[in-house]
Amino acid sequence: MNWRYRHTALALCTLAFTATMVARLAISPLVPRITARFGVTNATVGLALSGMWLAYALAQFPSGVLGDRYGERTVILTAVGATAVASLLIAASPSIAVFILFTVALGAGAGLHYSVATTFLAKQFDDIGRAIGVHVAGGPIAGLAAPPLAALVGSRYGWRAGILLGVAVAVPVFALFAWRVRPTEPIRPDQPMRERFALAPLLELLSRPPILYTTALATMGAFSWQATASFLPTFLDVGSGLSTALSALLFSLYFLVHGGTQPVTGSLSDRFGRDVTAMGTMSAGIAGYGLLVATARFDLGLGLGPTVAAVCLVGVAMSWGAPVQSRFMDLLSDAERGAGFGLVRTAYMVLGASGSVVVGTISDVAGWGVAFGLLAGVMTLGLVTLLANRALGLGY
Repeated sequence: MNWRYRHTALALCTLAFTATMVARLAISPLVPRITARFGVTNATVGLALSGMWLAYALAQFPSGVLGDRYGERTVILTAVGATAVASLLIAASPSIAVFILFTVALGAGAGLHYSVATTFLAKQFDDIGRAIGVHVAGGPIAGLAAPPLAALVGSRYGWRAGILLGVAVAVPVFALFAWRVRPTEPIRPDQPMRERFALAPLLELLSRPPILYTTALATMGAFSWQATASFLPTFLDVGSGLSTALSALLFSLYFLVHGGTQPVTGSLSDRFGRDVTAMGTMSAGIAGYGLLVATARFDLGLGLGPTVAAVCLVGVAMSWGAPVQSRFMDLLSDAERGAGFGLVRTAYMVLGASGSVVVGTISDVAGWGVAFGLLAGVMTLGLVTLLANRALGLGY
């Protein structure tokens, strides 16, 4: 019976992650309608979305502390419930100021889920790489389905109805999770919260060489993921000269491959090691981004095939999360995993969030080829870092 329960828990944690992602990703395709309704610029709505993703990143560490204090089940339910409530409030926003406020609140509420759910799953499974891979796949699933559905609903019934897609997904997931997942015991129910936020222990954890090394790897991955999620369709449309419709289709293919390979890379990391598997994802990134740039700059005479292959390779590359996040869990003790994983996740997500700004700026100054060439360079740096650790016996 135990195997049945842990797989039920994995499925529901993945659905919960999907629900929090659907609510966030449903906003982007509705931006033109939102700007028209409130009479504001894209920059204003962009400010709201940036605030949402920053709040999401900053919520990772507090979520781990809350999970240790109140139990993982309670925090995950809070995250899904907050996602539903925030989505409802966004849809009902009477002004742009209120819209921005609740959009940031959505990021903070949704951000409570991932770190706590990962810690919870690490307790249920010995092969944590595979479990993390399946869990991470909930994000690409949302990326594949949410934007077109939100756009369709928004075109027919208005942007407020499109935003309510987040409510429609989160409410049944909340009910299922509350029904099927057993209560979890908190690890530190009596420790004062101020002790968990003391600066010295946090700096000590982050400064451990293996943690610092893994955080650097994760930051490279997050930088590339953020830039790809923000600009891959634009690169294909403007940089490669493909139609907008075909670029959107290839973006969906990226999410499909990205989601499908997460459980695979997680399983491979359990079997062959975290670093070997991460090397494979970085190598795929070098080939994928390099091929994207080559197909955009040169006529290879092979039709659409090289671009499709490049998008698939980038999808594989961005499944770095399963082996690298599993590496964190290997380095943290059971008592540290809740808050510790949340802390390192906040660190690398905040640093990696610069990917969109950096790549966007470079594309304005030097063109899309140079901008995406940078991502191939970041993947190369990640691979060299992994190889150096192994070749030199650094022990990180």
